[in-house]
Amino acid sequence: MTVAAMVAEFDDVAGWTADAVEQLGIRYAIPAACRGSASPAALAWLAEACELSPGTRLLDVGAGAGGPAAWAAERFGVRPILLEPMQAAGRAASRLFGLPVLTADGTRIPLRTGSVDAGWCLGVLCTVEDKAALLSEIHRVLTPGASLGLLVVVAEGPQILRVPDGNHFPTQDELAELLEHTGFTLLEQTSRPESAPLSWSRRVEQVNAVIAARHRSAAAYALAARQGERLTRLFASDQVSMQLIHAVSCPISK
Repeated sequence: MTVAAMVAEFDDVAGWTADAVEQLGIRYAIPAACRGSASPAALAWLAEACELSPGTRLLDVGAGAGGPAAWAAERFGVRPILLEPMQAAGRAASRLFGLPVLTADGTRIPLRTGSVDAGWCLGVLCTVEDKAALLSEIHRVLTPGASLGLLVVVAEGPQILRVPDGNHFPTQDELAELLEHTGFTLLEQTSRPESAPLSWSRRVEQVNAVIAARHRSAAAYALAARQGERLTRLFASDQVSMQLIHAVSCPISK
């Protein structure tokens, strides 16, 4: 069952974001649609690690409103394919960037085996209970040796207090075991950069201000805000950290 707070955070807010960008202007689109986790420095690290280049078929699993995929297309000339199960988020990506969006769950990707050059899954793995099923399906659609870029909230210990609804943070050991079990080799990992440039942050803040002015009284707004506050407290207390990971697809031993 989809958790109401997750729908508010990732679907309702995505639709509101597209509305706000249409009011403020297209230069606000990418920063606003990278809501929550992706920053220019984080995206640049992932793009360089995955060696993205013009024409690369990049599958973004759980793409949300499409900001990271649009950034990669603009900066590196990739051909993005967005996979997003929530309809308002998918519509937002189409409205803002005109990118192709597949409305589907990451455990059932409607693409041929070995048809994708590289994959991203940013801020998604920690919201999925069956992480092995998601990673296995991504492995299936990637070409052998293809890169996978992950942005994952990792638990720093076994006991996490007041986890945001619908989140299931893996520990570092669990994440490494999952990648190995599903056919990936973890090549490199780093902590996500803490801050974005002011030019980026100010545009995000202006979009958030428009959303707040329009939707502050909505139940979904309160749910999404609570999710964000809980996650902020977990980072502040060092119970979780944000990690960038570069892995490659390898044959699975029978």
